[in-house]
Amino acid sequence: MRFIIAFYFLFFSASCFATVDRKEAVEVGGIKQWINIKGISDQYPILLFLHGGPGNSAMSYSYKFTNELQKHFLVVQWDQRETGKTKELNSSTKPLSLALMEADVVEMINYLRKYFSKNKIYLMGHSWGGFLALRMAALHPELLEACYALSPMVNQLESERLSLAWMMDKAKMQRNQKAVDELSRVRVPFENGEQIYFHRNWLAYFSGNKTLAKPYVEAWAAKWLALFNEASMMNLLVEAPEIRCPIYFFVGRKDYQTHFSLAEQYFLIVKAEKKELFWFKNSGHNLNLTEPKKLQEIVISIEMAEQ
Repeated sequence: MRFIIAFYFLFFSASCFATVDRKEAVEVGGIKQWINIKGISDQYPILLFLHGGPGNSAMSYSYKFTNELQKHFLVVQWDQRETGKTKELNSSTKPLSLALMEADVVEMINYLRKYFSKNKIYLMGHSWGGFLALRMAALHPELLEACYALSPMVNQLESERLSLAWMMDKAKMQRNQKAVDELSRVRVPFENGEQIYFHRNWLAYFSGNKTLAKPYVEAWAAKWLALFNEASMMNLLVEAPEIRCPIYFFVGRKDYQTHFSLAEQYFLIVKAEKKELFWFKNSGHNLNLTEPKKLQEIVISIEMAEQ
């Protein structure tokens, strides 16, 4: 009898909720920006994901690392300005800057809070998105239930220097003269698309990943390098020593792009009402794709523990 009562309770409770699968453009920052919202209940907490790059939409493959999260959150994927579907809809009416991108994030958070009648949301970001998420946690903790930072940029200029030295040591040890010559031409901060291509291409090579196409990297740099360098010059260890909401770091042990040691340093010094660091020993920079099951299990366990 208790089983039957429990079954009917769950059935009728679930029937009160509405499955959400929305794809639409919303007005944010004076332009139309594309979002995709998925979850099994419109009553669930909101989790906004900030993609990396800048400029690297995760819309087409986000299901790989959110399929289980969608059973516990309303997961919002968003193509930031000049990215993906948002770029197809309209170009940015303002020059790209860190202040502009941060203002977009605040406006998007407030749109979601208002539309779903939530006081706060969960914010998750990867790489550049992880940097933005931590900036939001530092500047606007009152908007967030928690911040999940995946492979975040925290002191990117130092990260580029550390990884450059690591690659140069590898190149010399392997007597790879082409790598030595090209890496010798790299300056930090990067001055042009060729320099970031040499850096990222050899980083992929020495990390055992697929190497990059130079025209693609140079085209990316033409649009995004100035903004990337602006964000790279910000050292969160100095700029954000305290965060007034729970923060969780997810870091790959083999991540030399947003160097794992710097993420650990920041975790150790930052003051927060709650903080935890989770290591992904089998992953480099893209831990959300290499260990998506582990990532989702941790996030779900955190959310359930807070209920």
